[in-house]
Amino acid sequence: QVQLVESGGGLVQAGGSLRLSCAASGSILNINVMGWYRQAPGKQRELVASITRGGSTDYADSVKGRFTISRDNAKATVYLQMNSLKPEDTGDYYCYVNVVTRLSKDYWGQGTQVTVSS
Repeated sequence: QVQLVESGGGLVQAGGSLRLSCAASGSILNINVMGWYRQAPGKQRELVASITRGGSTDYADSVKGRFTISRDNAKATVYLQMNSLKPEDTGDYYCYVNVVTRLSKDYWGQGTQVTVSS
């Protein structure tokens, strides 16, 4: 059982920055991949960024060079630093954590809204 608490969403002007945090609690010893998905109004949910326990990262093409994902394994926390924000970055951002014990299971945060105004 893993619980995720997200923070850092809000309203920002185009070109601004925002930093999202997601802290995991519970059975965190076997956390593998951590990451962020987002869903814009009227669009399908998409992977924004992910990071493995060893630090390997993957980004959506639309955010490469602007967003940086990182994690603190001691705190079981994943971060998303978002710079040079654009209106198309607007949406609900969801933290996820993959846990592998007897089987693989994903856990999801409650979501945090990011709104970028022009």
